[in-house]
Amino acid sequence: MSESQKKILELLESKKINVDEAYRLLSILEPEAKAREGAAGAERPVKATGKYLRVTVQPDPEHERAGDVDRVNVRVPMSLIRSGMKFSALLPEEARDKVGDALRDKGIDFDMRNLKPEDFDELIEALSELEVDVRSSDGEMVRVFVE
Repeated sequence: MSESQKKILELLESKKINVDEAYRLLSILEPEAKAREGAAGAERPVKATGKYLRVTVQPDPEHERAGDVDRVNVRVPMSLIRSGMKFSALLPEEARDKVGDALRDKGIDFDMRNLKPEDFDELIEALSELEVDVRSSDGEMVRVFVE
């Protein structure tokens, strides 16, 4: 972590700036940090990942001709997913506990305190290989994929 990043987090902790301001400042610093990492770690291969997580629902052609159809086309930037995961580190301890309790109530054993930056990268990389295709009983085609 760079000195600039530490300073921003200290300002956030002392409530001199809010979370949105801290995020904007850290976002400005991110390209500089990536440039330094690229120069220092040039031997590490970088795997290309998709830019968007897509969810589409295409209606059955028969229903489409009848005109009574709904279409879904959601395109979420992977950078938004990555940013959202980074924001989880800024959650107060009580909020993390509540999220953990809610997940456990649903049968998911997951503790946000155990997340590390390398976990984010691993998740994003795993998502880049995700592809789900489902045809419903009424003929709708549901697709979840990364492009």
